[in-house]
Amino acid sequence: MQKLIFVLCFVFYATVAFGQGNPENSPFRKVSKPTTSEQTQDSTATLINSKNTSTKSLLGKLTKGDADDKKAKIQEYLIISHESDTTFVDTTLSIQKEYKFNYLRKDNFGLMPFANLGQSYNSLTYNFQNTTLLPQFGARARHFNYMEIEDVFYYKVPTPLTELFYKTAFEQGQLADSFFTINTSPQFNFSIAYKGERSLGQYQHILTSTGNFRFTTNYTTKNKRYYMRGHIVMQDLLNEENGGLQDDDIVNFENGEPDFLDRAIFDPNFEDAENTLRGKRFHLDHGYNLFNKVVKKALPKTLNDSTSTYKLSINHIISFEDKSFQYDQTRQNAIFGDAFRSSNLRDRVTLERLHNQLALNYINNELGNFSVNISGTHYNYGYNRIVVQQNNTITNRLKGNIYAAGGKYRKFYKGFNIQGEAGVNLIGDFTGNYIIGQASYNITDDIFAKVKINHSSKAPNFNMLLYQSNYQDYNWQNNFNNTETQQVAFQLKYKQLVNLSVDYSTISDYVYFKQDETVTESQSIRVFQNNNTINYLRAKLENEISVGKFALNNTVLYQNVQDDNNVLNVPQLTTRNTLYFSSELFKKAMHLQTGVTLNYFTKYYMNGYNPVLAEFFVQNEREFGEFPRLDFFINAKIRQTRIFFKAEHFNSAFTGYNYYSAPNYPYRDFTIRFGLVWNFFL
Repeated sequence: MQKLIFVLCFVFYATVAFGQGNPENSPFRKVSKPTTSEQTQDSTATLINSKNTSTKSLLGKLTKGDADDKKAKIQEYLIISHESDTTFVDTTLSIQKEYKFNYLRKDNFGLMPFANLGQSYNSLTYNFQNTTLLPQFGARARHFNYMEIEDVFYYKVPTPLTELFYKTAFEQGQLADSFFTINTSPQFNFSIAYKGERSLGQYQHILTSTGNFRFTTNYTTKNKRYYMRGHIVMQDLLNEENGGLQDDDIVNFENGEPDFLDRAIFDPNFEDAENTLRGKRFHLDHGYNLFNKVVKKALPKTLNDSTSTYKLSINHIISFEDKSFQYDQTRQNAIFGDAFRSSNLRDRVTLERLHNQLALNYINNELGNFSVNISGTHYNYGYNRIVVQQNNTITNRLKGNIYAAGGKYRKFYKGFNIQGEAGVNLIGDFTGNYIIGQASYNITDDIFAKVKINHSSKAPNFNMLLYQSNYQDYNWQNNFNNTETQQVAFQLKYKQLVNLSVDYSTISDYVYFKQDETVTESQSIRVFQNNNTINYLRAKLENEISVGKFALNNTVLYQNVQDDNNVLNVPQLTTRNTLYFSSELFKKAMHLQTGVTLNYFTKYYMNGYNPVLAEFFVQNEREFGEFPRLDFFINAKIRQTRIFFKAEHFNSAFTGYNYYSAPNYPYRDFTIRFGLVWNFFL
């Protein structure tokens, strides 16, 4: 079905391609102006912020013919997040576009990719800010490319818009993301998109095949009383698994033995397993404005009259999601221990989740914006069997209802943007709560500061509480305490010269996967809860220094963990530095960008990867790191087309074969890849 949808979309895109043109030359009907926001999005968009003095100069570069109100302008092609933060399409070429031209289509700083496209990422850093009340599904290593509610965007465009994304993969395959959106009227918009990937990889049995289908729509009545937006997302993420290199082959890899430079020569631990994450979600967010009153107050002639706005609305969100994770293996493998059966092993777990939320919103420009909500969530997680072991029976289901309440507040006061949000579970088997507050302020036109605090208490993920497998050691039912986190964060930004963010977190009752040390003959992964408090400090500095047509872009992350049990392991220093040149060529018909990027992190006890669980686990046996990764790139922009060419990890042959994504999982070798992003405006 997904392949059929993809073919139909491709035919449709091919049709509209003949209408490619510049958005400034397209006819345009009246659309609303974009709203302001201080949050950045991971999509190909530029933030609209009325307080940023550089916005006017940026719009001047992006548009032509501003004096002609009848022409569509690039900033009128709106991208709207699930929280109503609004951005617009950006067809410029910048170093941030280079960082986002990857499988995830967002900046992956702090993530260590595996050898093949579409595989997992090892996390080099963690953010413990939390605003959720329920456990997550599990199989977190498969979720980097799984699109959650916050990853889906809505659109409002004056003319039809198409975007085509393409990038080469490894050996056989490619990555493509096709998108189309149209407003059939100023009130109604829909979009359809499909992201597909297939890559064979350089090692044996690591083929990946993934698909993400998205359909979105949004509607507002002419009187703007009723509004609606919703989406349908269907996803299928498959990875073949090989268990990594055998221990005996690690020496051959690290010594760079000529016979093994063809990575297909290596015999991995097994070649008969795969795991698949599937999911479908139907989401609707709609509301009705009960009243909207504007009151003018007359003041003395020496002062301007003031205006007060009062607005009351109700909002309803309903979301249904059905997820499944499945691990298949032809034969039992001794790496994971004994199994209940010797062949045709299949582990499958599902989660059905139905969420309803009703909110009442009150807006008063003098008091601020208030919102209170109540919600009910039905969850059904588990398996179709029970497991009976010696003196132990493991149930098959975690099923129930959670009723919660929450609220939000926002107020602009004397230049400060003050926001707060809280939530708590009232009834149900899982307790949980969170509170978050932040205040931001533009000290000057060039200096921005923000402070944020967060407290949360949440149950561990479902697969930590209940798991079943054909492998005997991978069956458990646990009753853990909630993980409690507190975080204080601060950000200071000065133009492009300094963007400093610091956060300090304390984590109590941290839950993690680790190999059972009492089992020595196999990799028996169990779930543990830390009995000590973890103190975790992060300081991240971003800046760019430009001299003429040359620029040096730097991102440096310092981390420090105080943890007696060593269950949260991260590199102390992670850095990315890009030296690049950019210039207009051929009478400004093409914008060229070329340079070299260095990625590097210090040695640390890198987490291991377990394919049965699709989870990373703590290991404290060997440190990995201190291998540089150098990439050379040449990018160009011609009209609305951005072309990318990269020589990835070109230093792999002369700086040592000690690069790993996880223990026994080498990182990719030198390879050349290219691709493009092409926007069509009708």
